[in-house]
Amino acid sequence: MTAIPLQQDHVFYPESDGKPMGETQLHASEIMYLIQALWQRYQDTPDVYVWGDLFLYYVEGDPSSSVVPDVFLVKGVPKEPPRRIYKLWEEGKSPCLVIEVTSESTRRVDQRRKRDLYERLGVEEYFLHDPYAEWLRPALQGYRLFGGKYQPIEPEPDGSLISRTTDLRLCREGERLRLIDLATGEPLLSANETAEALRRVEEDLARLQCEIDRQKS
Repeated sequence: MTAIPLQQDHVFYPESDGKPMGETQLHASEIMYLIQALWQRYQDTPDVYVWGDLFLYYVEGDPSSSVVPDVFLVKGVPKEPPRRIYKLWEEGKSPCLVIEVTSESTRRVDQRRKRDLYERLGVEEYFLHDPYAEWLRPALQGYRLFGGKYQPIEPEPDGSLISRTTDLRLCREGERLRLIDLATGEPLLSANETAEALRRVEEDLARLQCEIDRQKS
């Protein structure tokens, strides 16, 4: 969908709706993990922008024409500078990937209005995850554009879904959503997991150095 330019001066585009990032602590931490993991994956790619919980405006001059994806990824736009809002008519690119962490208060919007809107905007892949598995059956669902229309993504035998836009596997680990690199089979780690892995490496190096020093003495 092409953004529609409307000639209006001094249009105010809000940066916040006053709502929290996630309905529960689990929802918020899930969103933060997904943003951080995708950001880290593409940190050295200057034309991939990853963020979430950010107003995306898609009709110039009409602040009511907006949506706030939990997590989104756009290819073909510069990573910098940091955005306060995302104006589709200025950026020139719709997200190719959107993930919504759905809840009781958002499930109907996520499954209907947002799904239809992302289809019209040309979002190539749209995933929904219900951490508590209370509202979606199955709890992880995905759609991919075929001929301009969304078609359900067929789950793998283990229930995971493949993202072709990112070459990632999305799978549930308990209540959490995990992103896995298809090429390596390695999971994308959270900030805490990355810090813990680094700590273990440092401990191993310290033990190795102690062993080297012992053998020299």
